[in-house]
Amino acid sequence: MKALIYKEFKLAMHPICYIFIFLFPFMILIPSYPLGVAFIYVLACYPVLFLGANKGQQSNDLLFSTLLPVRKKDVVFARIITVFFMQIATILMMSILYPLAFYVQEMLIASGEEVVNAGIGLDGFISLIAIALIAFSISDLTFFPIYYKKGKSIVLSTILTVIVFTIFIFIFSVILFYIPGMEWYIKIVSGEIWIQVILLIASLIIYVLLHYLVYRISSKRLEKVDF
Repeated sequence: MKALIYKEFKLAMHPICYIFIFLFPFMILIPSYPLGVAFIYVLACYPVLFLGANKGQQSNDLLFSTLLPVRKKDVVFARIITVFFMQIATILMMSILYPLAFYVQEMLIASGEEVVNAGIGLDGFISLIAIALIAFSISDLTFFPIYYKKGKSIVLSTILTVIVFTIFIFIFSVILFYIPGMEWYIKIVSGEIWIQVILLIASLIIYVLLHYLVYRISSKRLEKVDF
């Protein structure tokens, strides 16, 4: 397993993935911008950069991996670990930039500028992370089983994944804020820190459970693929 994960980061992981991970979190510094948008760019790394549509498929990475003296389910698990790294690294980068983003917002307010948050603002950042974790989980539950069913379904899996993630993240981080009668939801996700922490803990549990499901379904489907 250690060797497979090493292969993922040394051979399969495209350098541009790291650029995406460490560049797009800076969008948190843009005042009044929907904060959830930054997470969407992680999905762009899936097909184009290392899950098969570009570097991976052209070099037959999946075929190469399955020909190694390892179990197919370990190939899936190593890839999930790689995706986990990308998602968590993006969240960590945004968390590191959060104090600076909050300072920029306070400076703008102090100078008389109007800062209108599109949905969840910086005061609900912990809730935003919780929502993003669940969105990543649902997206991976969409992408991986479709992709590993044949090892080639990049277009379909990517389109569905982006659609699912975008709909989920915008509904729960933006749209619900503008629907009458949803004041209770706004109060929860933008409320006390302890409430947001509870949401984050619950989302982490969901994240782990759903990714275990992703692993089980995807590994079983890959076992049936005959290269």
